[in-house]
Amino acid sequence: MANYADDPAAVATQVKALEDAGVDMVWIAEAYGFDGVSLLGFLAARTERITLASGILNVYSRTPACLAQTAAGLDSISGGRFELGLGASGPQVIEGFHGMPYKLPLTRVKEVIDICRMTWRRERLEYDGKAFTLPLPPEQGTGLGKPLKMINHPKRNDIPVHVASLSDKSVEATAEMADGWLPFMFIPERSDRVWGDAIKAGLAKRAPERGDLQIAAGGVLAIGDDAEKYREYGRPMAALYIGGMGARGKNFYNELACRYGFEAEAAQIQDLYLDGHKEEAAAKIPPEMLEGGSLCGDPGYIADKVAAFKAAGVTNLMVNPVGGEPARLLAQLRDIVDGI
Repeated sequence: MANYADDPAAVATQVKALEDAGVDMVWIAEAYGFDGVSLLGFLAARTERITLASGILNVYSRTPACLAQTAAGLDSISGGRFELGLGASGPQVIEGFHGMPYKLPLTRVKEVIDICRMTWRRERLEYDGKAFTLPLPPEQGTGLGKPLKMINHPKRNDIPVHVASLSDKSVEATAEMADGWLPFMFIPERSDRVWGDAIKAGLAKRAPERGDLQIAAGGVLAIGDDAEKYREYGRPMAALYIGGMGARGKNFYNELACRYGFEAEAAQIQDLYLDGHKEEAAAKIPPEMLEGGSLCGDPGYIADKVAAFKAAGVTNLMVNPVGGEPARLLAQLRDIVDGI
């Protein structure tokens, strides 16, 4: 996962070094910073092999057709190396930053996937959904809308789609429809108790032609005898999400911490964070949570941790190298993975 720094050239240099070290994929976030698409296009021109993915583009600030155009364009200029990461984000960003009502998030994600795939197949866009109707009905516009198909021929007519989802219904829909799942705060040893039933229900309805569901998860990466200390890097981010990404009674990440078994800690973290005590909130993040969602330790520990992620169904390790030079760390990780 790469951060969008102020200097895109520096990001491109780092991603190129990661590519040379054998890294398979880089995810570019957007959130409420710079757009992720510009950097993805820049990286497409500066790299040759590595897969480029959006992690994530929300389904409210761009229309389904715009998302489909964007994905097809990035896939074309990268030579078929783009994968589309989507998500509903949350009401704080969607209503606060984009000014869009946070309605029907799961329905919207599902319909966006449908319309994107129709667009890439160059079908005429005629769609009668709960969130989207194409063309726009006459009573909602001028009545002049026509069902159009994409002018260009996409590089691929089925670009892989990954979905960031947390709740049971959304995870079930992801397992059914998407090519990949992007869980958040994934603790492999506790994941089955939270998402196991939803994953099984979704896979039972999955079309065989979609292939196996890819799962990308991981966390902070540091390798060495003193690497455990780097788990602490995860505290501020965990506190932000568990404590600050939402209101009391409406925070998806706080609910996830509770489902993991950290109910008392989640309540404390939220109270402290919303009262302005961010450092105290971060100090309350349970060590088990920091350890569970990271890969920080000596090579033997890392091997065991990779095995735990694999046993939990993870197919792609998504890591943030912090304990040294990123390309070197990721080359070490690849050697460890290859040796398992």
